[in-house]
Amino acid sequence: MSYTKEDVRRYHGLPRPGKIEVMPSKKAETQDDLTLAYSPGVADACRDIVADESMAAKLTGRSNLVAVVTNGTAVLGLGNIGPLAGKPVMEGKSMLFKLFADVDAFDIELDCSDPDRLIDIVKAMEPTFGGINLEDIRGPECFYIEEELKKSMNIPVFHDDQHGTAVITGAALINASRITGRKIEDMKIVVMGAGAAGMACARFYAAMGVKKENISMFDIRGLIHEGRTNLSDVQMTFAQPVPADGASIDDTLYAAMNGANLFLGLSGPGTLKPDMLKGMADHPVIFACANPVPEIGYEEAKAVRPDAIMGTGRSDYPNQVNNVSGFPFIFRGALDVRASKINEEMKIAAAHALADLALETVPEDVRAAYHGRDFTFGPEYIIPMPLDPRIIEWVAPAVAKAAVDSGVARGSMEDIGGSVEAYRVMLRDRMSKARARMASYWESYNK
Repeated sequence: MSYTKEDVRRYHGLPRPGKIEVMPSKKAETQDDLTLAYSPGVADACRDIVADESMAAKLTGRSNLVAVVTNGTAVLGLGNIGPLAGKPVMEGKSMLFKLFADVDAFDIELDCSDPDRLIDIVKAMEPTFGGINLEDIRGPECFYIEEELKKSMNIPVFHDDQHGTAVITGAALINASRITGRKIEDMKIVVMGAGAAGMACARFYAAMGVKKENISMFDIRGLIHEGRTNLSDVQMTFAQPVPADGASIDDTLYAAMNGANLFLGLSGPGTLKPDMLKGMADHPVIFACANPVPEIGYEEAKAVRPDAIMGTGRSDYPNQVNNVSGFPFIFRGALDVRASKINEEMKIAAAHALADLALETVPEDVRAAYHGRDFTFGPEYIIPMPLDPRIIEWVAPAVAKAAVDSGVARGSMEDIGGSVEAYRVMLRDRMSKARARMASYWESYNK
């Protein structure tokens, strides 16, 4: 789709500025309504929560409310543009939570660059929210912030720039492994970009079975190796042996790409040279995720390696690697069983659910949403498309069950119907009603 700046301004600014608003979920048309909604009736709801904190999940919207929190230090590919300029992105994220999973979300932009102060602010918001989605916070601070919040908060904390990318590329990797017949634990991987997303993907792949010594990571200064003194503790876990004296960045990258099975790009446009693909193993997997311009173009990569399985962050090429296929549904499953955290088991379950869905026949309405494109499992279709409405029915139940099985859920499968299939039916009904409400609202609003 081509668009102009004026198209963007019109979309975001009319008929009223912004992309989200707060609407009441109960009527308040009579004196009786007001008595129940506010005073004096609301006092009884407060007393119920004083007596039993779990009643907050039944009497308030907290258990369906997520905070999308940023300090604007690493927004998209724009860098440290600040919290105010990052607000359109956070509003958009909040909008996607509602559209795709009926999760209510508030965007919270904090003018705070000190990690410890940010941690204290977010911790103080726990009574308000059922989950925290950290967004666009620069590394390495993002690792520290998330880990400290996970230790001290009793609700899910999820930095989507890290884990959302890891889950989606992990799902694509599972299916690329199926197609090539290559075991994940035997793969040799090159990661270009050692920031939040790159490090999270490397850690996730290791949790899936990839050997750490088979993961070569690069940042703007070159290979992450044991001789460097400017690395974070997280980066050091993937440090390779010191390269030969005099080896340039290109030399070490060419060497790492030789025989590699997967290239994962989370860096910038045009940073991967076509010649670097020539030494990769048969049927290489290339995930060039820089957006909107990837590390190497689809046509460029295919010209050099027609046998490649290629994915990008773009919707106009096969295998779009997009976080919206993950975070709404991961939170949906976590919230519905009142999970205290989102752990590795839940993320791996989400990746396998997404991968398995790609094996299913794609309905006609999904094809129609993508102008009739053919989606048949294979090199050109290894991951479900973001607009596939079935994703919630696959990912949320997998996440909820993993939360219960791993012991981080305060609820049980009985709370969501007693089985995965029953929960799928509940989700289908929920989303049907949510879409009808939103359609009715948009129709009346635009009259």
